[in-house]
Amino acid sequence: MKFSLSWLKHFLETEASIEEISARLNAIGIEVEGIENPAEKLAGFRVARVLTAEKHPQADKLQVLTVDTGDGKPLQVVCGAPNARAGLVGVLGLPGAVVPANGMELKVAAVRGVESNGMMCSSRELDLGDDHAGIIELPEDAPIGTAFADYSQADPVFDVAITPNRPDCMGLFGIARDLAAAGLGTLKPHVAPVVAGNFACPVEIRTDDQAGCPAFYGRVIRGVTNGASPEWLQARLKASGQRPISALVDITNYVMLAFGRPAHAYDLAKLKGTVVARKANEGETCLALNGKEYPLDSTMTVIADDSGVHDIAGIMGGEHSGCTETTTDVLLEIAYFDPEHIASTGRKLNLTSDARQRFERGVDPQFLDAGLDILTDLILRLCGGEASEVVRAGTPPSGARTIAYDPSLAATLGGVPIADERQKAILESLGFIVAAGWQVTTPGWRPDIAGAPDLVEEVVRIHGLDNIESTPLPRAGGVATPTATPAQKLERRLRRAAAARGLNEAVTWSFLPQDAADHFANGNGGLWVLANPISEDMKAMRPSLLPGLLSAAGRNVARGASSLRLFEIGRRYLRGEGGHSDERLSLAVVLAGERTPRGWASGKAAPFDAFDAKAEALALLAEAGAPVDNLMVMGEAGPQFHPGQSATLRLGPKTVLARFGMIHPATAKAFDIDVPVAMVELFLDAIPGKRGAASFARAHYAPPALQALTRDFAFLVDAQVPAGDLVRLVRGADKANIVGARLFDDFRGQGVPEGQKSLAVEVTLQPGEKSYTEDDLKAIADKVTAAAAKLGAVLRG
Repeated sequence: MKFSLSWLKHFLETEASIEEISARLNAIGIEVEGIENPAEKLAGFRVARVLTAEKHPQADKLQVLTVDTGDGKPLQVVCGAPNARAGLVGVLGLPGAVVPANGMELKVAAVRGVESNGMMCSSRELDLGDDHAGIIELPEDAPIGTAFADYSQADPVFDVAITPNRPDCMGLFGIARDLAAAGLGTLKPHVAPVVAGNFACPVEIRTDDQAGCPAFYGRVIRGVTNGASPEWLQARLKASGQRPISALVDITNYVMLAFGRPAHAYDLAKLKGTVVARKANEGETCLALNGKEYPLDSTMTVIADDSGVHDIAGIMGGEHSGCTETTTDVLLEIAYFDPEHIASTGRKLNLTSDARQRFERGVDPQFLDAGLDILTDLILRLCGGEASEVVRAGTPPSGARTIAYDPSLAATLGGVPIADERQKAILESLGFIVAAGWQVTTPGWRPDIAGAPDLVEEVVRIHGLDNIESTPLPRAGGVATPTATPAQKLERRLRRAAAARGLNEAVTWSFLPQDAADHFANGNGGLWVLANPISEDMKAMRPSLLPGLLSAAGRNVARGASSLRLFEIGRRYLRGEGGHSDERLSLAVVLAGERTPRGWASGKAAPFDAFDAKAEALALLAEAGAPVDNLMVMGEAGPQFHPGQSATLRLGPKTVLARFGMIHPATAKAFDIDVPVAMVELFLDAIPGKRGAASFARAHYAPPALQALTRDFAFLVDAQVPAGDLVRLVRGADKANIVGARLFDDFRGQGVPEGQKSLAVEVTLQPGEKSYTEDDLKAIADKVTAAAAKLGAVLRG
């Protein structure tokens, strides 16, 4: 919410500086997001008088002016404005000034061969309006040489964030009330004169929807003149980010911004018969002021007459009945709408407005008559006319609560002792009524106050949170016990390991577009689809972390990234048996583009492949504590993976710990990615936990006394046998002596029979208490050969 300093001072008597006001707003919980001071932007601009205006010798549309800046030294300025003439008083930008509209710094420069010492400015160039037909014309008595910021009384503008629980501060008067309670000035009461009305209201007004619209007040004002609103009103609206439209519309916007009370003015000539607040009929529509037509249903409250719907009640007025320059008679409406109904309608229609923001948070239900008086007074003063009697349909809720309060709660709950008298003064300054026995009645504009703790918050907030001393919590004796769960420790360990391997962590949304979620739902159970999503792009809970990473990779590739190494740790969401939510911890990796860039030594760039994905999967599974030496490499990674370049890592034939491989072309097309992509998904919930309490301690480190040695074996095996299966059998042939085995050669060609391949395996042997003898090594070799024979492998001669 934005407001100018002068507008704030209209409600608050204060001499506080901008900095003091900003600091106090932050201290009482109204966060200042920014302060815009137009005086800073207008530095270097002066009120100046044109002394002479001569035609430019080299350009028909330019003039050479001599300009008096008040220091006795006229300046020569080249100007192209058609209204530039001798005697005109305008605004001169001196060299060094920066034009607010475009950021251009003015300099002494030659324009078509004639020196120009600055620029005479238009309203648009100074961000003061849209007029660019000519330069600004000031009154003849404007003081020459005065800084234009001082002459125009440039008004600082505050931009504050209002939390949803403070609807009273959605109007500037409520902010002024808070500042006055915090000791920054005196609140100026605002009481409009009560207009009794000169004639009976010619329009029947009623409410047929007591739940959605408990109270609906209105009156007719006839004989108005709807022209432009006065400068002071337009200035306040512009400071708040509102565009002035016409006096009648500007007045309703002004009351909304000043007092947090939305209202509406109808052109009476466009209404037919009774004006009623009712539920919409199925199939009805409303053409709103934003030019869009909205379909309505029977849960929505509308304002209608005999011809049909005119307003989406409490959210946006209709285009058919709005006021124009030709409006002479208006129906002024002010009502109380139920916050829950407004919020529900706004969500269904995906329609936001300033009125909805205020009504769904809760406006003061007792401010109907006072608000109508303020509106009537402003219209009569600015637009003329005469008012009818007020018609009151329905009864607004009281909005007040009486709460039993104990002043000692400020110390026990708020952490700061405050004198009873001071607490009473604070509450009364905020509009609460404190009766005998500390029975506190809330004002209608504070629907957020529901109990004694809320009153403590108000007292402490105004007293000052900075006045609460920092008190350390008592420290328990002994060594602190760990608080992280095993799952949290696992996440931290894997996050560090992935980063150490050169992967960049990404954090993506837990929600996906439904088509992306459907693409990855195979084999993961049913999808969780939201009934009321924030948007269509966040409609389904993710069944996998991969689609989020693929979307991120696609965006980066489209913006020129040549190599991406992304990972994410999080939860995937599945629909379990009986419709229960099933959240499972996962880790996903996406490698996209080039593994190594092109270079003079390497030649062409090398893309990522399935073996890169497998290496990441094995390394991260090992870090997670999985028994990687016992894992089986099997197919069926899923339809999202390339069938010939992907596999799963399993502990036994059924327990899948990970899947890896290259992306399927259909998946790459679905996510609009045209570079090679390797993917990994680890199912961390499937990794078996360690057994026994002793597993939490590190194993005793006992380095072997003797040096390890290696032996190489070359086997002929059927070409369809996975090399990993052979390596796993060799590694397990003699667990007492074999501590490692790895494949170092895969050969097919001359000397190898057709349909077979030669796999060379390096076996690492670790002697125990004594060195190996030849017989020991032969026995180990026999075990290795026998184990390989289970796959039909024979030693290559």
